[in-house]
Amino acid sequence: MKSIVLVACLLTSASAFPQDSNKIIINAPSSPLTFGAYAETYYSYDFNNLIDNTKPSSLYSFNKNNEVSVNLASIKGSYTTDSIRANLALAAGTYMNANYAAEPGILGNFYEGNAGIKLSRGSNLWLDVGVFPSHIGFESAVGKDNWTLTRSLAAENTPYFESGAKISYTSDNDKWFLSALVLNGWQHIKPVDGNTIPAFGTQITYKPSPRVTLNSSTFLGSDKSDSARRMRYFHNFYAIFKLSDALSTTIGFDIGVEQRAKDSSNMNMWFNPEMILRYTPTIKTAIAIRAEYYDDKHGVIIASGTSNRFKTWGLSANFDYNITSNLLWRIEARTLQSKDDIFIVNDGSARDSNTFITTSLATSF
Repeated sequence: MKSIVLVACLLTSASAFPQDSNKIIINAPSSPLTFGAYAETYYSYDFNNLIDNTKPSSLYSFNKNNEVSVNLASIKGSYTTDSIRANLALAAGTYMNANYAAEPGILGNFYEGNAGIKLSRGSNLWLDVGVFPSHIGFESAVGKDNWTLTRSLAAENTPYFESGAKISYTSDNDKWFLSALVLNGWQHIKPVDGNTIPAFGTQITYKPSPRVTLNSSTFLGSDKSDSARRMRYFHNFYAIFKLSDALSTTIGFDIGVEQRAKDSSNMNMWFNPEMILRYTPTIKTAIAIRAEYYDDKHGVIIASGTSNRFKTWGLSANFDYNITSNLLWRIEARTLQSKDDIFIVNDGSARDSNTFITTSLATSF
């Protein structure tokens, strides 16, 4: 109920600001302090007629069925100068309920909160500390920033956010971005109880031309207490190619291993490739098609409890229409096909496929 009230307020307020502005400027255009807001409502219908109107546990965004819901509604303030930067954002919605379920109290609505200081006058070298978006993957929790309406299996089952400290460098020509991170674990603000070791991450992004982006991100750490420690090693790679003014593609591949037991040399592996093709025939419209596969035969990330565990293909197609510069309507059809019967239907039985249609309306200012 709180999420619906918040979105109503945001939508009502939108008319008070110019449509070509995504931020409210305080005092003057040169002010270092800015505020912005984002809200995305959706309706999804799952043909499996789910028992409790909640999508499978491997899906965290847009996960309510047959009801009008708010995926994400957020308010954000930013402060930026030549040497200092800070962000604070609070949010609500079904995305927050699912992804922040392990965070206590107000941390369950703490979408972003970080502060950074520039370490060098002559180069773009920064140290940031706090809660910030994940360095893994090309998808964001903010729906309008993604090519597809729903998130891929890869995005849903890797961190959306993380907390800790990171040092980052961007080259003067913006072709290189390098980052090293010390983290509180695999998508945690509050570390796992009993876990006394930090996690670590790296990111390298290279843009050899305006039409090509290449990215490599890593994670090393444990998501369990010290007594049950299992080290996890993960690598995310993606490439974005602008094939023409209207056609682009993204190719991604994730692979990870985790110890089978504490101090064990045996590893459980999972991996997932995906590809998205996007066509923008006009400035107001876009079409995207996604193909993906997720193989977690040991149940490290997604536990299905079946003989073959989680081995699932996915296909989706979506259409976008920009009603105005800050109002986006989308519709998407998506199907998942698994090797085992892992998708529960309303009579308690299971089947090997899951098909659903989702539509959303997103606004930002």
